[in-house]
Amino acid sequence: MPPAKFHWPTRHCFAEGRTPNSLDQEYRITMMPVTANLRPGDCVEVLSPAEILHTLDADGTLDKLPFMPEMLEFCGRRFRVSKRVVKTCYYGTSSGMRKFPAEDVVLLEGLRCSGADHDGCQKACTIFWREAWLRKVDSLGTRQSTVDPEGIKWLRSRLKTSSGPNTYFCQASEILNATRELSHWERFGKCFSDIRAGNCGLLEMMRRVGEWLFWKTRKAFFGVYARGRQKSTPVESLNLQAGEWIEIKPVANIVETLNDRGYNRGLFFTPAMGRACGEKYQVKRKLEKIIVDGTGEMRQMRNTAFLEGSMCGCSCVAFGGCPRGEFAYWRDIWLRRVAVESDKQSEIA
Repeated sequence: MPPAKFHWPTRHCFAEGRTPNSLDQEYRITMMPVTANLRPGDCVEVLSPAEILHTLDADGTLDKLPFMPEMLEFCGRRFRVSKRVVKTCYYGTSSGMRKFPAEDVVLLEGLRCSGADHDGCQKACTIFWREAWLRKVDSLGTRQSTVDPEGIKWLRSRLKTSSGPNTYFCQASEILNATRELSHWERFGKCFSDIRAGNCGLLEMMRRVGEWLFWKTRKAFFGVYARGRQKSTPVESLNLQAGEWIEIKPVANIVETLNDRGYNRGLFFTPAMGRACGEKYQVKRKLEKIIVDGTGEMRQMRNTAFLEGSMCGCSCVAFGGCPRGEFAYWRDIWLRRVAVESDKQSEIA
């Protein structure tokens, strides 16, 4: 199938001061058919800026999901689909499970938002991709990006990064607008959807559901996991830097930093985090600011870090799990510095 053909407005159009709306009429494009029903393992190519622009509304969204400036660097490049998004979690002022009504969203291997165009947000969200922004290809191959820089510049000028004073506009801020809440019955059905989509096998889904049932039952009989007694939870600053090695303290020590709901200054210590106690990790980054899901607020973080390979493990609190793959948030007070072991040094070398 031949690639899409299009003609960008020439540079003199911009020099003459003509508006983007008028320029929309000055190029012609033959759109590729919408890619449908992508599955994990499929190879895709991100469409060109011209093709993507034709899918977006005035706010730079498709069905209320923004195409963000941080996604522009991937135009024209090829990636492998990692998961089909049949549901997604959200958290911030509240939490829950939701779905994209059109069910046309996938994740691509390794692609996370850099936050570069949103004042350096460090949340590192996994990027959602509408199928209309992708075309299926036979292989990843060795094809290099040949996207016209002028096209990138023009599309960037049409994308929003804020919706008001001190309010950011991105996929995290718009997740509640682009999705709808799942009912209890729908959550059950989505477990089968995950299997049919190829996101996981039957045994893996049974494990996830079993884990959720275990912790749900435990909470009903014994209360919140890692419940503390603090009224005002304590603070400790390690001033951790990327690359340092730490060890996660034992659960008993961490409980001493939590209130009776399992929180330390608004951050919940999950059962999945408890399984990592005693393990050593490398610091991925010191966390200072993130955009809150559903609000667009940039929240300032203190004495908190991401650790390499430490993910949220949400199947203990989200029925059937979630494909979003967020990093776990670790308070400094739950960690302690350790010397790098000789075997770790050899791995780094």
